[in-house]
Amino acid sequence: MAKTATSIITAVVLLTSSLSQAAADPVADFYKGKVVTIIIGYASGGFDLYARMLGRFLGNHIPGHPTVIAQNKPGAGSRAAANWLYNIAPRDGTVIATLSQTTPADQAFGQPDIQFDARKFNWIGNMVVVNNILFVNASTGVTTLADATRKPLAIGATRASSPSIIYPQVSNNLLGTKFKIVTGYPGSADVNLAMERHEVDGHGRNSWASVKSERPSWVTNHVVNVLFQVGLKREPDLADTPLWSELAQNDEQRQILDVLSSFIAVGRPFLTAPHVPAERVAALRQAFDDTMRDPDFREAVHQANMDLNPLGGEELQAIVERIIDEPPTVIDKLKRAIEVRDVESRRRTE
Repeated sequence: MAKTATSIITAVVLLTSSLSQAAADPVADFYKGKVVTIIIGYASGGFDLYARMLGRFLGNHIPGHPTVIAQNKPGAGSRAAANWLYNIAPRDGTVIATLSQTTPADQAFGQPDIQFDARKFNWIGNMVVVNNILFVNASTGVTTLADATRKPLAIGATRASSPSIIYPQVSNNLLGTKFKIVTGYPGSADVNLAMERHEVDGHGRNSWASVKSERPSWVTNHVVNVLFQVGLKREPDLADTPLWSELAQNDEQRQILDVLSSFIAVGRPFLTAPHVPAERVAALRQAFDDTMRDPDFREAVHQANMDLNPLGGEELQAIVERIIDEPPTVIDKLKRAIEVRDVESRRRTE
């Protein structure tokens, strides 16, 4: 009888302990058996490559180990995905998105069709802080930005206020280049293909990391000439290529180009919807950080010839809020710098 009572007590203790553990980890309970979707605001290309690489490993570090899948949702330079994430996506932490680094700047500039407040997104992290570049086909004979002030060049771009439009447009307005911006390509890979086919002379923006990982032969065979890089300091392997801000001709231009270059820290961001429970946001940020340190993940990144220079979610959130809260006088200068003036833009015809 005593033995039976002891067994019952032991079972009750074990059951109570099990229930306490389950109750102690509601995040794991929520994610167990769930599917987390990474929405990619572009077609194929750098964002797609990084998002799918993250998706392979992220579920191992989210409590409850959900399945992680990736889904492309291109449109308007990722603005369609941003609007969807803000207004339609579930607000429970089961949807993550990767969007343009200009997402907070779009809001600050008052761009059309903005249906979100980027400050209310929950920013999870950025896989790579790496400089962007504007480059042209070496066959054009253009090797410097000064050459581009004398020779008109067709520059491929995506849509909306993507950096692929901003960089050549601001260069035209401030620095005297003669870029003709050809818009409407779904993603960076499409612009690269158009350049290879000589539909356009160059690409308004790609990341240096993407070029090295997706088109390594362009680097080794000198297929393209990088006219400038956008960032806060030169990339070590682009030590002879000027920063965009270094090409400024006066203090006001330098201020404008410095602010636009600071957006590079947003990089390839990952974020989730507004109003996701705080404990799930914290878990997703921690899972992102843990993934960045995962030896298997780092080896896969290395094998894919991808750059990795991550930034955590809390720091990224602060950067986004700082961009949106730039003083109105600075925003006015930036708006004037990016507005279309005497340069004809047209949509790409399929």
